[in-house]
Amino acid sequence: MNMMFKRKLPIPQEIKGMYPVTEELAKIKKERDDQIKAVFDGRSSKFLLVIGPCSADSEDPVLEYVDRLRKVQDKVADKIIIIPRIYTNKPRTIGDGYKGMLHQPDPTKGSDLLKGIIAIREIHMRALELTGLSTADEMLYTENHRYLSDLLSYVAVGARSVEDQQHRLTASGLDIPVGMKNPTGGDISVMMNSIIAAQHPHAFIYRGWEVESTGNAYAHAILRGYVNKHGQSLPNYHYEDLIGLYDTYMEKGLKNPAVLIDTNHANSNKDHKEQIRIANEVMHSCRCSADIKSIVKGLMIESYLEEGCQPVGGGVYGKSITDPCLGWKDTEALIYDLADQL
Repeated sequence: MNMMFKRKLPIPQEIKGMYPVTEELAKIKKERDDQIKAVFDGRSSKFLLVIGPCSADSEDPVLEYVDRLRKVQDKVADKIIIIPRIYTNKPRTIGDGYKGMLHQPDPTKGSDLLKGIIAIREIHMRALELTGLSTADEMLYTENHRYLSDLLSYVAVGARSVEDQQHRLTASGLDIPVGMKNPTGGDISVMMNSIIAAQHPHAFIYRGWEVESTGNAYAHAILRGYVNKHGQSLPNYHYEDLIGLYDTYMEKGLKNPAVLIDTNHANSNKDHKEQIRIANEVMHSCRCSADIKSIVKGLMIESYLEEGCQPVGGGVYGKSITDPCLGWKDTEALIYDLADQL
């Protein structure tokens, strides 16, 4: 075996004991969970914004960003629920490059997974402590979810993971909304099968245990665009795409039909400024069709303190070291504009 076993890492229960969530924070998170679930099951007409950096690369600028979101949230609370995107794992298409805070709590230094586990728990917890906003992360590694399971209010399964059986089974056992992205090749049936699997109960092996899940009625779709056989990025957020998804949902008879539109990635061809136009087009489609409005529950937006991106070690505070993001000025204006349209 070409692996060196370096050290045994603490299990989630041990890490949670070292860095516990207080009763007060647990209550805040539960209230947030209920508010977010109400959007998916139709008890609330509020709009969700899962918004934040492409990757959470450093605690201080991320927390400053979340604090700014908190101030905006207070002003749009009657229409919008903001879920800060604090993505601490970064999928890499060819395996190379910065893999996120879990691997490298300091992006300029080498991998340290023990420090990384502690760092990702601390950043999600501090966001909740400082702002009262529970957060979202990507479930890139299913076995790591329980390190954050008492802190997260939303989980996304990425385009490269959505066809994986373990991701589907694990999603079926979570008690928060889980968004299933369409795969990079764009096959909507793969995404829908993932939602069906996540909404069903299962028996499976998880972290060395035989477990049984009850199914997750809040598993739903995320449209993020796709890449064709020629390597060209193509969108799937247009009116016709959303009508098609609505029809597919009706045919499948799934619980709580819902979709979030990822305004970046292949939908924008990673042109971060396009996110503003895409968000506005989705809102227009909702106004044109009651069916579309009934399933579009929100948007995913990549945004940070500073616009664009930079290399690792670039030195600009609050600027992405992965995909380019909207800057704060455009972000704030977009959120207020969306609130005016709702």
